[in-house]
Amino acid sequence: MNYYFLGIGGIGMSALARYFHRRGDTVSGYDRTPSPLTAELEAEGISIHYDDNPDFIPSALDLVVYTPAVPTDTREFQALLSRGVRMEKRSQMLGELTRGKKCIAVAGSHGKTTTSTLIAHLLSKAECGCSAFLGGISKNFESNLVVDNKSEYVVVEADEYDRSFLQLHPHFSVITATDPDHLDIYGTHEQMLEAYLQFANQTDPDGQLLLKDGIFRTLDGEEFVEYGHEHHHHHDHDANDLSLPLTPSHSLSLPKVSTYTARGIDADYYAINVRNYGGNLFFDLRTPDGVLYDLELDGAPLVNVENAVAASAVALSCGLDQYQLRHGLKTFAGVRRRFDYRIREKELIYIDDYAHHPQEIERTIEAVRFLYPGKRVVGIFQPHLYSRTRDLADEFARVLQTLDEVIMLPIYPAREKPILGVTSSMVLRKMDTMSKYLCTPDQALELVPALCPDIVLTLGAGDIDRLVPRLETTLRDQLLTD
Repeated sequence: MNYYFLGIGGIGMSALARYFHRRGDTVSGYDRTPSPLTAELEAEGISIHYDDNPDFIPSALDLVVYTPAVPTDTREFQALLSRGVRMEKRSQMLGELTRGKKCIAVAGSHGKTTTSTLIAHLLSKAECGCSAFLGGISKNFESNLVVDNKSEYVVVEADEYDRSFLQLHPHFSVITATDPDHLDIYGTHEQMLEAYLQFANQTDPDGQLLLKDGIFRTLDGEEFVEYGHEHHHHHDHDANDLSLPLTPSHSLSLPKVSTYTARGIDADYYAINVRNYGGNLFFDLRTPDGVLYDLELDGAPLVNVENAVAASAVALSCGLDQYQLRHGLKTFAGVRRRFDYRIREKELIYIDDYAHHPQEIERTIEAVRFLYPGKRVVGIFQPHLYSRTRDLADEFARVLQTLDEVIMLPIYPAREKPILGVTSSMVLRKMDTMSKYLCTPDQALELVPALCPDIVLTLGAGDIDRLVPRLETTLRDQLLTD
């Protein structure tokens, strides 16, 4: 088979491209700009070009896989349409590849990449094994793809953008968060919640649904769907206990439902006695079958306790024993660009993180404050999308001003056209602090060392990743000269 990928450099697209290439198919593709990830794909033998030029498209093609991030008015997209080549969205292809498997799908406005990667790592340490299509580069696997042809399990990150996750019909579904996001697609928070509910309803009736406790709430704080108030841990719900409304006139019954949390005790799975020893996190895990004591996460942010609770619930349900779970958690190295330590010296800590939603940023800053109390934190943030910046500007300002110094880069537009009046300066003006700057990436390289930080954070989902290695080099050079 000959596969062509439009937008091959995307994290989800590249995992699919790697899968087909490893299977022995012919794979090639287009992306707008080179990146470290496309360089890895090329090193693996996949042909990629970076000019929107139909002349570069191979003549023999069986299937084109594309991402909504590539505009439909690109020359190559239009040329492929006119050729009549079979074309599928990335989400459709992922749905096809997971069909007939025990799919473990992790959805949520944040937390899904780390949780799904941790689940894959845990299962890989046990006899059951798994394949996985991940939304980040696992530092254990050094890839976003895991292939185990002997395993019945396949772990995937279920992307809510463009309702992509509705292509999946998982055996085990996890929903980590439902904070408002992608309102350019959904219009309102309530409509976004409807999509999550539909995703939940698509879980195999013989499978299991794991929800973060209390996630389905409307904007006014009322329960969007009632299940939590009469919930008692140690008792799984069954299909007769719960139905989630898709529309006022239609509902579907669900499989067994469990809840989890890292804060509070009103859930089936929850963490207690969370503590920090030397930069590592320890916690005890309460499950319906008892307590597992002194579980350890190496150099992890505080939010990873919550991710670990969710991943542990899935792993235990898949048959892992406490020793496999304990070893798996302790050896989890994390995900590139998710609380990713670039420098970890006594004099300076530099952490790079993909956080691009206010809730994610808040949790990253909270984790830094917990691990390194009293330290001076300088954060560099690149907003991602004009629409998200417009919709969440007040929240961005609120969480960013908790940093000691804030450096804002220009908005990364991705697939969007500019929106009049929506800029990084708009967010800066809303911050109740004087310690704020608007810079280009080159200017940030000069400014950060001058601010004498104890801890540096880079935050964002755009091309800020191009700045990361340059900033690391600059900061290491400063350490050598001090």
